[in-house]
Amino acid sequence: MSTALGEHVTIDTSYTTIHTLKRQSGKEGRRLRYMKKDGGFSVVFQKAPGDWSLYLMDFFTTLVEIRWRVMLLVFSLSYILSWLLFGLCYWLIAFVHGDIDDNDNEPCVYNVRGFTGAFLFSMETQATIGYGFRGTSVHCIVAIILVTVQSVFSCLLDTIVIGAVVAKMASARKRAQTVGFSSCAIVNLRDGVLCLSWRLGDFRGNHILEGVVRAQLVRYVKHQQGSIVMSYQDLDIQNRDIVLATPATIIHKLEPGSPLYSLGPDDLLGDDFELVMSFTYTGDSTGMLHQTRTSYTPADIRWGQRFTDMLKVGRRHYKVDYSLFNVTTWVSVPLLSAEEQDREKLPAEGRGPLLPPGKRNGHTHQVNHDLAVEVVQQTAL
Repeated sequence: MSTALGEHVTIDTSYTTIHTLKRQSGKEGRRLRYMKKDGGFSVVFQKAPGDWSLYLMDFFTTLVEIRWRVMLLVFSLSYILSWLLFGLCYWLIAFVHGDIDDNDNEPCVYNVRGFTGAFLFSMETQATIGYGFRGTSVHCIVAIILVTVQSVFSCLLDTIVIGAVVAKMASARKRAQTVGFSSCAIVNLRDGVLCLSWRLGDFRGNHILEGVVRAQLVRYVKHQQGSIVMSYQDLDIQNRDIVLATPATIIHKLEPGSPLYSLGPDDLLGDDFELVMSFTYTGDSTGMLHQTRTSYTPADIRWGQRFTDMLKVGRRHYKVDYSLFNVTTWVSVPLLSAEEQDREKLPAEGRGPLLPPGKRNGHTHQVNHDLAVEVVQQTAL
C-alpha cells in the first residue's frame, strides 16, 4: 500500500513480534535469568552460616522439601535402623543374662537365643505385630523397660515420618503447577493508553477462592568496583485482587511513574531487566495458601500484539479454550515508548508516521501514512 506521495513505511514481519533479540552466539548472547520460567530462582548459596546444622535444626521442613526418592529412603532406613538398634539391645540383654549359651536358663526374652531372634522381636514389638511366640519375662526388669522405651519411640517416629509424608503429598508446590502465567507478555493500546499485559489461568476444575497478583521489575547494577546490587521496583497493577474462575489478563499501564514508562520497542533489543510475577492465592479444596511465580525478560515481551479471545458464552456454561492461552495476534501499535507518545502526541495530532521507515531482517511490509493513525485509534483489545 502506498500514499499519494509515493512514500512507503516498513514493518518487520519476520517473527511473531515486531522486535526480537539479536541472534548472538557465545556467552554474550546468553542472559542469566534471575527467576526461571517455572518460578525457581537461579541462586546458589555458598558458605552459608551453619551449613548442614540449619537443615538438621529444622529437620521436619528438610524432610518435606527433599525429593521423593530421598524421602522414601529416609522412610525405610528410619524403621530398619531402629529395628537393628533395639534388636542389638535385646541381644546384649540376652548375652549378659546368659540366654545365648544356656538353653536351660529362663530367658529375659522368650525364644531369643541369638541376634536373629532379637531382631525379629524388635520388629514385632515396634510394629505391634504380636505373634505370641516371643515375649519378655516378668522377672527381667531391664527387658521390660527397653520394651516400654521402644514403644514410645515407635509412636514418635511414626508421627514424624508419616506427618512428613502427608505434608509432602499436600505440598503447595503441586497445586502451584496447575496455575500458570502466559509464556509471553504483550504491549498494546487499551483505551488509548499503552499497556503491558499478561495472562493468568487456573487449569483445574476446582477454582481459586481469592488471589493477589504482584509484579516487580528486577535489574542488577554492576559498579566499577565489581560489586553487584539488585534493584527492585514494584509495578502498579489494575485489579490486583482477582478470583480466577476464568483466565484473567493482568494489566500494567505504561504511564508516568511506571519504571517502564520510557521503554520502547528498540529498547527490547539491548535493555537488560526482568519482570518477576507472582500470584498468591487460596485453594478452595484445601484452604491452603499457594504461590505461582514466573518471569519475563525483554525477549519474552511482544510489542504490538494482543491475546486471542478464549472465553465464550454458552447456554449453560462459560466455555474456556485453553489451547488459545498463549496465542497472540497482531494489532497496530506505535513503535514509540509511552513517554515519547505523551510528549509528541502522535495519535492525537497525526504528525508523522506511526511506524518508522526502515528494513529489518530482510522482511518488509508497507503501511499507508494517512491510515496509520486511524488504525491505531480503532484497535480493539
